[in-house]
Amino acid sequence: MEFRQLQTFKAVADHRSFHKAANAIHYAQSTVSAQIMALEADLGVQLFERLGRSIVLTEVGASLYQYADKMLELAEAARADLTAKTHLTGSLTIRVPESFCAYRLPPVIAKFHARMPQVKLRFITCAQEGLGRDLRKGVTDLAFLLAETIQSKDLQAEILGTEKLVMIASPDHPLARRNRIRTEMLADQTLLLSRADCSYRRLLEQMMQDKGCQANIIIEFNSLAAIIANVIAGLGVTVIPQVAVEADVKSKRLVVLPWTESGLEVAQLMIWHHEKWLTPVLKHFMDTAREVLASG
Repeated sequence: MEFRQLQTFKAVADHRSFHKAANAIHYAQSTVSAQIMALEADLGVQLFERLGRSIVLTEVGASLYQYADKMLELAEAARADLTAKTHLTGSLTIRVPESFCAYRLPPVIAKFHARMPQVKLRFITCAQEGLGRDLRKGVTDLAFLLAETIQSKDLQAEILGTEKLVMIASPDHPLARRNRIRTEMLADQTLLLSRADCSYRRLLEQMMQDKGCQANIIIEFNSLAAIIANVIAGLGVTVIPQVAVEADVKSKRLVVLPWTESGLEVAQLMIWHHEKWLTPVLKHFMDTAREVLASG
C-alpha cells in the first residue's frame, strides 16, 4: 500500500468518479484505475462498487477512507511542522457532549477558527461508548466528556473545570410543588434521558441503584433540545447540565427541583490517547480550550 495510492483512493471516494478524480489530481484516468486496482489487489478487498455510471465505497472501503484521511492529514501536519508553515491546514475530529458543544465550546471554536481558518473541524456528539477505541485508532483526535473520571490506562484526561447538574421539570409538574425531592422518588416518575452512553445519565442511574431503586418509565432522546422541549411540555423530569437550561429557568418555563443531590457536579474532561502525536493543529486547539475554559 503506497502513499500515492491512498491519495488516489481518497480522490476517487470524494468525487465518486474515476474521471473527476483524475482531473482533480492531474492523472490520466487509466493511471487512477490502475492504482485503485493495485490497492485492491494488495489488500485483497473490493473498495468500490460500480453502480451504473456512479461508484460508492464498500463497507471495507469506507473503513479504509477513515484511515486514509487521517494518514494524509498527518502527512500534511508533519510537512507543516517541519517547514514552519505559516498557515496550517488539515482537520480535527472531536467527540463532545451536545450540551458542552452548544454552551461551552463556541468561544473556543471561534478563537481557534480566527487563528487557523483553514483547519476543518468535525464535531461528533456525546458517546462515551467506543470512545477509547476511536481514540486508539486515530478516528477521533480529541474528546471532551462530562464525567467524574475515565478509566483507561492508555487515555490521558485533563480536568478543565466542573459542570453543575440540576433536576428540572415544568412549573405544572407534580414534583414542582414538593419541598424536597429524594432520589428514590424518581422510580415512579417519567424520566426523559439522553442516549444510554451519555455519562451523566449513567451517573443518575448509578445513584438510583445505590438507593435500591430504578426508573420504571424512561423515554429516550438523541437530542438535548428535544429533552428540554418535552420537559417544558410536562412529559417528565430530567437531570441535565445547569448551563443548558438557565434561560428557560429564568423565563419560568422550567423550574429547578429541590433535589437532595442538588450539589452534584461532574468534571469537564479533555481526553486524548497518550501515545498520539500531538500535531501543531491539535496542540493549538487544546491550548485554546485550556485558555478559554479556564478563564470562563
